[in-house]
Amino acid sequence: MREYTLIAAISVLVTIAVDRLSRAKLLKRKDFYIFLLVIFVFKFLVNGYLTGQGVVLYNPRFFLGLRLGSIPLEDFLFGFSMVALTIIFWERFKKAKI
Repeated sequence: MREYTLIAAISVLVTIAVDRLSRAKLLKRKDFYIFLLVIFVFKFLVNGYLTGQGVVLYNPRFFLGLRLGSIPLEDFLFGFSMVALTIIFWERFKKAKI
């Protein structure tokens, strides 16, 4: 079973659901995707180095095996979810003034 792939896909679905339920509409904003592109450039530099040099290894049993450069596709899915959820919660708590 590809657990890493399954969890990465679930994280994206949860992110989409949280965006809709919170009415943040982050995923409809152009500036979010520009920001995400900047994040992914640095991901290519850092994660690409770590996975390319063998510092970080992935067991092929747990992911699809699709890579962008040396980085597993699932890392990009998790990166998207992590960045998006952080911004969604930031916006939500900023409005709540907690």
